[in-house]
Amino acid sequence: MNSSVINPQILGEAADWLVQLHSGTATPSDHQAIAQWRTRSAEHAQAWLRAEAILGDFRNVPANLAIQTLQRAARKDGLTRRQTLTRLGLLLMAGPLGLAAQQVPWQKWTADQRTAVGEQKNLQLPDGSQIVLNTESAVDIAFNLQERRLLLLQGEVLISTVKDPAARPFIVETPQGTARALGTRFCVRINGSRSQVSVLEGLVEVTPQLLRQSTTLKAGERQSFKLNRFDSMESFDTSALAWDKGMLLANNMRLDELLGELSRYRPGVLRCHADVAALRVSGAFSLRDTDASLRLLSDTLPLKISSLTRYWLSVEPRA
Repeated sequence: MNSSVINPQILGEAADWLVQLHSGTATPSDHQAIAQWRTRSAEHAQAWLRAEAILGDFRNVPANLAIQTLQRAARKDGLTRRQTLTRLGLLLMAGPLGLAAQQVPWQKWTADQRTAVGEQKNLQLPDGSQIVLNTESAVDIAFNLQERRLLLLQGEVLISTVKDPAARPFIVETPQGTARALGTRFCVRINGSRSQVSVLEGLVEVTPQLLRQSTTLKAGERQSFKLNRFDSMESFDTSALAWDKGMLLANNMRLDELLGELSRYRPGVLRCHADVAALRVSGAFSLRDTDASLRLLSDTLPLKISSLTRYWLSVEPRA
């Protein structure tokens, strides 16, 4: 059968059984009940296979580690057992294809520091450097006697480094490569299969993971790169990078690009109708009150905001 049409209730039951099986308190009768549940129908069997695949084989995360991590993250977030199961059930409904395009959730949930959608966090590192973690971001801090290293797992971080008495290099690592600060203020962002480094002050050396070549950026330069290649270097207005102040400064930006940025700071879906996607927009838009930013767009441009719910909005041409 097509696993994408499994009854959500059955997927929820699979999530419940999976948590119980790996809880450490499962009894022989629990194992027997699970075995009976799995053979109840082809749909039950398919739901269980999906659960095992996602929590066992996906990205080589052991099933018991995945469950323990999910439960630990749930306790950190103050989630109830039912909410934990809901989170797991959503993973099951997403399916392997949906999950393959995302960052590994276990890494984000167990990161040293992380932010939710729309949240930003200011932090001081052990050496006195300052970072601002942007919306839906996660970072591990790995300082030792030889180096100062941040592992950006998801999202975006703004770094202001300080001089280190021991002359340890300051390195930001992403899945695509590294950015080594040479006394500077800079921003690193993960965007799908690419990373992007934007330099506001000083110099930054950028090195893709699978390329034996580096490039050095100066203030006002931005470089995107994949594992094995650089994109074209771009110039940008350093004063326009203002997300750490809660603002998005648009200068002749396409509407679909602007809405894509706003969508990072709000839960749910924010769609852009194809007929207005290419509209050019300039102005200052709040990232802390995205509803106000959408109202500003509809007040100043021939647009209307249609909504199914608070979490499903569409920006369309005004009749």
